[in-house]
Amino acid sequence: MSRFFATGSDSESEESSSADEITPKAPGTTFKQSLLLSDDEEDTKRVVRSAKDKRFEELTNLIKTIRNAMKIRDMAKCLEEFEQLCRAFLKSKNIVDKEGVPPFYIRLLADLEDYLNQLWEDKEGKKKMNKNNAKALSTLRQKIRKYNRDYEAEIAAYKENPQESADEEEEKEPGDSGSSSESDGEAGEEGGTAKSFLKKKTEPTADASKFLKTAKGSGDETSSSDDDDDESWSSDSVDSGSESSDEGEEKTSSLAVVFLKKTQDAEKPSEKRTGKKRKLKKKERLEEEAEEEGGEEVEGGWEKVKGGAPLVKEKPKMFAKGTEINIPVVVKKLNEILQARGKKGTDRAAQIELLHALAAIASENNLGQGVMVKIKFNIIASLYDYNPNLAAFMKPDMWKKCLDCIDELLDILFENNNIFIGENIAEDSESLAVTDQPFRVRGCILTLVERMDEEFTKIMQNTDPHSQEYVDNLKDEGRVCGIVDRLLNYLENKGSTEEICRIYLRRIMHTYYKFDYKAHRRSLGLQGETKSEQDQEESEGEDSAVIMDRLCKFIYAKDRTDRIRTCAILCHIYHHALHSRWYQARDLMLMSHLQDNIQHADPPVQILYNRTMVQLGICAFRQGMIKDAHNALLDIQSSGRAKELLGQGLLMRNMQERNAEQEKIEKRRQVPFHMHINLELLECVYLVSAMLLEIPYMAAHEFDARRRMISKQFHHQLRVGERQPLLGPPESMREHVVAASKAMKMGDWRTCHSFIINEKMNSKVWDLFPETQRVREMLVRKIQEESLRTYLFTYSSVYDSISMETLSEMFELEIATVHSIISKMIINEELMASLDQPTQTVVMHRTEPTSLQNMALQLAEKLGSLVENNERVFDLKQGVYGGYFNRDQKGGYQQKQSYQRDQKGGYQQKQGGYQRGGYRNQNQSNY
Repeated sequence: MSRFFATGSDSESEESSSADEITPKAPGTTFKQSLLLSDDEEDTKRVVRSAKDKRFEELTNLIKTIRNAMKIRDMAKCLEEFEQLCRAFLKSKNIVDKEGVPPFYIRLLADLEDYLNQLWEDKEGKKKMNKNNAKALSTLRQKIRKYNRDYEAEIAAYKENPQESADEEEEKEPGDSGSSSESDGEAGEEGGTAKSFLKKKTEPTADASKFLKTAKGSGDETSSSDDDDDESWSSDSVDSGSESSDEGEEKTSSLAVVFLKKTQDAEKPSEKRTGKKRKLKKKERLEEEAEEEGGEEVEGGWEKVKGGAPLVKEKPKMFAKGTEINIPVVVKKLNEILQARGKKGTDRAAQIELLHALAAIASENNLGQGVMVKIKFNIIASLYDYNPNLAAFMKPDMWKKCLDCIDELLDILFENNNIFIGENIAEDSESLAVTDQPFRVRGCILTLVERMDEEFTKIMQNTDPHSQEYVDNLKDEGRVCGIVDRLLNYLENKGSTEEICRIYLRRIMHTYYKFDYKAHRRSLGLQGETKSEQDQEESEGEDSAVIMDRLCKFIYAKDRTDRIRTCAILCHIYHHALHSRWYQARDLMLMSHLQDNIQHADPPVQILYNRTMVQLGICAFRQGMIKDAHNALLDIQSSGRAKELLGQGLLMRNMQERNAEQEKIEKRRQVPFHMHINLELLECVYLVSAMLLEIPYMAAHEFDARRRMISKQFHHQLRVGERQPLLGPPESMREHVVAASKAMKMGDWRTCHSFIINEKMNSKVWDLFPETQRVREMLVRKIQEESLRTYLFTYSSVYDSISMETLSEMFELEIATVHSIISKMIINEELMASLDQPTQTVVMHRTEPTSLQNMALQLAEKLGSLVENNERVFDLKQGVYGGYFNRDQKGGYQQKQSYQRDQKGGYQQKQGGYQRGGYRNQNQSNY
């Protein structure tokens, strides 16, 4: 028997075997027959399909199962299938990377998430679920939320236009791909009776269509979209499955008809086209009918929605219809809303909306200001809770809402003097009802305002300082300060001393770093240019100095916590220094003794202390106190970490020393950009101060081997300048200072002056000071004086006497100033000379060693250090290898701390350091 007449499917073979049980069969025949059948099926159903088609078909099958489970609310099945879908999608990763994420996959993720959210919010439905489904719902919801984070952009694009996404997939489907499903659909539309009547006769046609489909599969169907293709195949398989039950008797004839049916193949395309046209027309007709019915909808009827769009949930009703709105009902509802606060999965935005709605209901029903204050407290707290992460900052819309709510709350408190608020009021003892008794509400307005101030700082820290957005955000500071001032006035009447100190400190922190230009102009006697400016100045309140003085003195007297008082003192000193009140700032710093124990303070206070010391140093420099300026800036600048110590940024080289958590903490301590101190100005002030101190000292101790360094950083800059092979004109600020130092060393004050004060340095540094001209004049004066001192130190050995008038002309100083400088040098024994008053000359004394003697001194110093090093090495060797001999026996070796010699030219160890007690001091009289 030819194998072409074998049965067409496994189901048919099973039926035939059951029907022909009478026929005797040799053992093994069934196995051979099945082999033949499988060969036959390979020949008839084999389709060359790409890996993409296989993978996408697997995905679409799983998606269909999930959608079916969604319809019957079988969450356990949904969870199981979703896990399988994720694994299948992972297997398809290579194809997805090439082709992109398929739209039908994104559609399922979006629909599933919306479906789960809808189920989650349906509390009644959740209660009716069995335990397995409820558990599966919770697990699946968490998984889908986590999984969808990787596809946020695609899901957002789909949700914006879900119809478009669905249409794109339909457009991808070519005309031939869904022909069989369409024809099946048409047959279904024409009526069930006809179909059932003609079923047995049309069986061969169905099988023929299978053969035709496989023939076409290699051509047209490869380009069809996979999900629609899969649906068409599935519809065929469903039809064939239903028909297979009736095929028991017509096995052989079915395949025969298949081969005969191919003659009608030419008629197929026209049938498909007409079928598709009919389907499109029917679809349009149904849409028109739906639109007509849309206008006549009654409540509870059908509602037309966009395909695939998430269902818009109605806002939950606050109170049931007919409920009497009174204070206990509103408070109970408020507590219900607040119970969800902080729980996992709570929609914080929706919670804020609910609280606003509750406030509106309370005001509509005139329930009194006590309830309104309580609700406002909770609204502001919910706004702060919107970002659960400490590092995150408020979004602009939330920030505006927060400011508005605080303003409204303060309005209520100012308008109603009979409202008492406080943290110590228990919830049980609250009085919210409208009676003769005053309202009592639990809450702390001061804490809310302090948190608002911290949020403002976080917003400024997280905004790009060079953008317009930073300027726009900074404009809110006026509003923040206004709220702080209003609360300050409120607490002065009703607050405790501790609360007043806290709000005073907030006001101080917004004032201390700002230069008061109007007060500065008034102090200089300048009036406003126009009358409006004069009127504005008169109408404005007291100077910032007076405000700072009043607030700080109250804190000094009343505060019981060290931290608030320390911060107030530092802010007060900073403000004095900023406005060039050097003596007040210095005295307050010395009297406070903060420098003794500041290392025990918390980091923000230490940053404030560093900022204050830097401002103090800059103030001393402006006043001409060069040594004080250098001493104040020495600690910050010598560390090489000025940026970090002032809270103005993190150094990259220290990134390895801190982990991510420490880095976040340090970033939260950073000072906002508008409060920064210019680091280039700071370094320039320090280097110029070091130059004015170091250059005369170097000239005075040129041959002294024991010469100490006043400023290591300044010497480092000098060495960098000396190492440069080519010396061009200076460009950076440091190069200008190095070039000026070299000129000052030679006593050339004019060149030094030109390097320190020029257009480039003015724009970078000197123009940033409030009294620019006065600072420049002071600098010129200091350069002249220190150049004179350097000149006398350097060239005193070549002069017998020198006229003070000549020095006065050389350095453009008054004779009295020259006389004063030389007198100080003689008194301090820096210059071995005497003044001849009648002739106004300086007579030099030959007490300085000659160059030969200086070289001999240096040789003696070096030989001494060589001997000392040899003895140390010998001691070390004896300590390591001669341990056996380290005994206190007579004649043994004793390892002492060091060799102490009282001989001439020896060394004496005092307090852990070697101090020379020989050569120069003992033989000084010989020279």
